Amino acid sequence: MLTAAIPTALSTSLPSPQPASDSTSHSVPKYLQEDDLTQERKDLISSLPTESGWVANCLHQYQGFWHTTRQLQGVLTCQKHFHAQDSDTLLVTTPKSGTTWLKAIAFSLINRSKHAINDPHHPLYTNNPHDLVPFIELKLYIENQVPDLSVFASPRLFSTHLPLVSLPKSVNDSGCKIVYLCRNPKDAFVSLWHFTNKLRPKDKGVNSLEKAFDKFCNGVSLYGPFWEHVLGYWKAIVERPKRVFFLKFEEMKEKPAMHLKRLAEFLECPFSKEEELNGTVGRILEMCSFDSLRNLEVNKTGKMFSGEEFKAFFRRGEVGDWKNHLTDEMAERLDGIIECKLHGSGLRL
Repeated sequence: MLTAAIPTALSTSLPSPQPASDSTSHSVPKYLQEDDLTQERKDLISSLPTESGWVANCLHQYQGFWHTTRQLQGVLTCQKHFHAQDSDTLLVTTPKSGTTWLKAIAFSLINRSKHAINDPHHPLYTNNPHDLVPFIELKLYIENQVPDLSVFASPRLFSTHLPLVSLPKSVNDSGCKIVYLCRNPKDAFVSLWHFTNKLRPKDKGVNSLEKAFDKFCNGVSLYGPFWEHVLGYWKAIVERPKRVFFLKFEEMKEKPAMHLKRLAEFLECPFSKEEELNGTVGRILEMCSFDSLRNLEVNKTGKMFSGEEFKAFFRRGEVGDWKNHLTDEMAERLDGIIECKLHGSGLRL
């Protein structure tokens, strides 16, 4: 059960980054808003289990996972209208698990024959990775629109936070590839807590760490439960090893060159001996590094179409930052949940 999309090159101009304003860090992004839903969608959403959200007022449980009201409309629309192609690649993550980094790496890797890594006009220097590799449910289909995807040259590259069970049916019926990146749940939680607090309106104040942690441990977070999301794709690689590639954030950070070459092999665009000798692997990793991306002007001042400042996606990007935030008791609690949920799967996080 899979589906995806990947743009080796874009045959149309990319959206121009918008200048940031002083209020954007506390303006609710479009996918977290709750207005302008169709009556059909309102009726469906009203029938779903509901919990209070981290930023938006509500989260709704659909196909076992939690979504904001507006975001859910994008999920339903892309499920109905997205048509995957055999040559597509879909990048999948849970929120705050290295998504921006993976997008930059995959785009550079797949498009290196069109955009040389040493080209000063490389698209990554003037476009945020989220513009180069758009989310299907959070950008392309978020407003209930059906976009013209013919503007994406083959092979197409798209991304999603959707769990396996919620991918559009065309994913199952095509030969597209899926690249899944997961992260230590403690670091993923801390990053998500920081990120969502940046998006909360000022009059709501911040979510306490303890309150957010309880929600996360109960599975109530964007696209949560975290462990069910990860397990879905982990099990998929057993059934479809040629179509699903599973990466861990921590392993990528420890041995980036090795895993980049593995990824290139999976995507059927392996590095040539000449590329390995001339340092192409290292240059891709340097261009896509956290510090390099964070220091680009576009990522300092631009905004996503939905309102988030690009700089909000570049906090620390480190392994083990959870130790600066979680108590020993909190860490033990989450470790215990993960160990129980993953028991017998062969997966360790």
